[in-house]
Amino acid sequence: MDDAHATNFSWLLKLRWGAAGGQLALILIVRRALGIAIPLAWVVPIIGVEVGTNVAAWWWSRGRSQVPELALTAVMALDVVLLTALLSLTGGPFNPFNFLYLVHIALAAVVLRPRWAWSLTFMAVACCAALFYGHSGDHVHSGDIRLHLEGMWVAFGVAALFIMYFVQRVTRALAARDAELAAVRDRTARQDKLASLAALAAGAAHELSTPLSTIAVVAKELERQLTGVENGGAAAADAGIIRRQVERCREILTQLAADAGESAGEALTVLTVRDLIDAALASAPERDRVHLYVEPDAAAQRVTVPVRAVVRAIQAVLDNARQAAAPPSPITVDVAADGAECRIAVSDRGLGMSDEQLRQAGEPFFTTRAPGKGMGLGLFLTRTLLDRLGGRFELTSTRGVGSVATLHVPLTEPAALRRIAIAATVDAA
Repeated sequence: MDDAHATNFSWLLKLRWGAAGGQLALILIVRRALGIAIPLAWVVPIIGVEVGTNVAAWWWSRGRSQVPELALTAVMALDVVLLTALLSLTGGPFNPFNFLYLVHIALAAVVLRPRWAWSLTFMAVACCAALFYGHSGDHVHSGDIRLHLEGMWVAFGVAALFIMYFVQRVTRALAARDAELAAVRDRTARQDKLASLAALAAGAAHELSTPLSTIAVVAKELERQLTGVENGGAAAADAGIIRRQVERCREILTQLAADAGESAGEALTVLTVRDLIDAALASAPERDRVHLYVEPDAAAQRVTVPVRAVVRAIQAVLDNARQAAAPPSPITVDVAADGAECRIAVSDRGLGMSDEQLRQAGEPFFTTRAPGKGMGLGLFLTRTLLDRLGGRFELTSTRGVGSVATLHVPLTEPAALRRIAIAATVDAA
């Protein structure tokens, strides 16, 4: 968010340069063309303050990639005060440029969070009130004109509140729509990657099955023949190694194809959250390192999920945590539910991930493990599975502290999940 404030701050400084130049040009035109007296001894220093603060703000923000929202708010509040001072010296409520307050209010509604935007709005309304009531006694002798000025201030206040309310509503609606579109694009991209991965795995398994089977048969026959030959034990052992490694290659291809496609075709099963967690931990390596905490209200909640796929997703997250934190560092599993979803948070006390690693985590074939220790598909398949079920996957990490992976599994009615499963099965077919 601070990087967006940096962009807004940069544009605000450019706008202030334009405002200062416009104010000086307007003063010159009013004095020369209209012959209206303006107290330059007061007006010019106020514009000088605007220019000076702009130079200071530019110098302070130069080279910064992040600017706090408070700095943006402070500059905009200063502009409201300076505008009030200029208007007070150049006609007060009779100055037609009173509408510029609304520009500040609209700008605040777009670039600031609600609490700061509303604070700036009330400040502008208060400054406008001071402007109106501070000059009414000097220039107004008629009660009707005074009532008219008071009505103008009330109208300004109502307009300011409406502008702030509706601009913020529109801004929030647009931001929510953009977030939804981004989420849909991410889900679609992951589904496309999953489909490509499944096709690649199935094709690789199909194309390599014949040569791998041939190698396995030849290696087995060679091992059998060498076993009965004098001094052939070493060669027979090498042939056995070849055969076992070929079998491992076949298992990897088969498992890859199963991982990529099992969430689409597996039947849904109703079970309790406790049973789901127990199934995931039953075959987890280094079970003694896992510290499990299940909230009493969550244990009896029921979920309707493809059990094998969800169990493998939980195990994949546990495996990542186990690899990230060396023994005997504990792995914590916290399970909670709030009526809409079940949250399974897996925490480790490893080295954590950098910002770049955290951004790439969950992409297919990205892994921080040593070569041969993993294919980098666990988090990708976990995120994709939860997307299919209407849940989500979150990963947070702090360098030097550890990481927390949270699986949000929806506690959805079976009928709704059946529709998801049917759609996924049709897509897979």
